[in-house]
Amino acid sequence: MSLQVFVLLSVTGLGLAGVYFLIASGLSLIFGLMDVLNLAHGLFFTVGGYATWWVMTRFQWIESLGLRFLVAFLIATVLGLAVGWATERFFVRRFYGDHVTQILITLGISLAGVALVGGWFSYDPQTFPVPEFMRQVAVIAGARIPVSRLLILAISVVLLVGLLAVLRRTRHGLIIRAGVENRQMVQAMGIDVAKSFTLVFAVGGGLAAIGGILGGVFFAGVTPEFGLNMLIFAFIVVVIGGLGSVEGTALSAVIVGLTQQFVNFFAGAGVGDLTVVVLLAVTLLLRPQGLLGEVAR
Repeated sequence: MSLQVFVLLSVTGLGLAGVYFLIASGLSLIFGLMDVLNLAHGLFFTVGGYATWWVMTRFQWIESLGLRFLVAFLIATVLGLAVGWATERFFVRRFYGDHVTQILITLGISLAGVALVGGWFSYDPQTFPVPEFMRQVAVIAGARIPVSRLLILAISVVLLVGLLAVLRRTRHGLIIRAGVENRQMVQAMGIDVAKSFTLVFAVGGGLAAIGGILGGVFFAGVTPEFGLNMLIFAFIVVVIGGLGSVEGTALSAVIVGLTQQFVNFFAGAGVGDLTVVVLLAVTLLLRPQGLLGEVAR
């Protein structure tokens, strides 16, 4: 394998890892802190992708594609925050501790969301224009790397650092971290965890929506089933990394993204996906709590 191929596969794998991290990080916090198996999380991802497509194709009065993409990015993120907030506030809040009902409700929301998006916009893949600089390539060690991959990686790293800063340096972050470790203790101290729960859902929705934006760029299009397909890998990333661990989610996303890219390249398309499932099985056998997960309940 030449150096150019190695660099290209590595950067592409890291770009894919960035998309996985964005959808999986919020899912990890929601699952780790609130013990909610949110099967509607993939819908947040789809919302981000379709909101970006809608703005990029309808806001043609904004002539600059770069400015239009920025507007689309902001609108899609806010919409993801809103959908995440609404999901917790109106559907999940009353069913904490009832896992069967949580699964049924969030699965219903997910399927209804797919049907709504498909019926409204059609089930055909939708592509949206991107700024010129995203279509350019950068030469690294002789490899021609799409600038879009580097941008996805950079945004993911910035959001990772920002999320860690919020968790470690803010009051809500301390409550969330304490809740991941021992939710009963936080409640016994008289802290109103309901607001923090809603915040986590909203932030998870926003992060997943950003993942949908960047996923639309990475895969050059969006479909109604986009989020459902990505949700499968998001759960794999969460379990391998460890529930409630942002660092574990980031590490797991890198492992999964790179594994898929390299194995698919050398062994054939689809083999990388199977290898990731094998990694999941090995992790569950050897370290059930995940690579960096130490959740106490």
